[in-house]
Amino acid sequence: MSKIGRKPIVIPKGVQVTIEKDVVKVKGPKGELSQEIKGTIKLKINESDLIVERGNEESQEKAYHGLYRSLLANMITGTSTGFSKMLVLSGTGYRAALQGKKLSMTVGFSHPVEFEIPKDLECKVDDQTKITISGIDKQKVGQFAANIRIVKPAEPYQGKGIRYSDEKVRRKAGKTGKK
Repeated sequence: MSKIGRKPIVIPKGVQVTIEKDVVKVKGPKGELSQEIKGTIKLKINESDLIVERGNEESQEKAYHGLYRSLLANMITGTSTGFSKMLVLSGTGYRAALQGKKLSMTVGFSHPVEFEIPKDLECKVDDQTKITISGIDKQKVGQFAANIRIVKPAEPYQGKGIRYSDEKVRRKAGKTGKK
């Protein structure tokens, strides 16, 4: 069995999980998410646990087993506590600001870069250099953070750019002068 797939998912208090044919709906204090289940994956709810089982031993079913267990665990965590990613802008003149439902960043280009914030995500900007993205869907939070970071990834020589708060930028030595 899959190491990830065989672990039961603990359902915290305040979170409801409903299974209707091939759709799982998770409702919690932060919001509601749903996921369609493919293949012969079966779900069982025992008291405060959700158990994911597969119907056969085909390689595709084994892959679905671990995948859906992770997706369901992320849905339960997201609706109960939520997810967040923090980005840091480093460099002279690099700054970010919120303008209504848009995130505007000045990152060394001749024009500011703007992003429309999706309706189910929240953005906060602290002291113009720290952007916090939060929401209940882990995939959407991570993808939006990645879209922002790709504008100007941190470069290895001076460390300028956009990076995750827990990311370590490996610095390189520059050119050496003439001897």
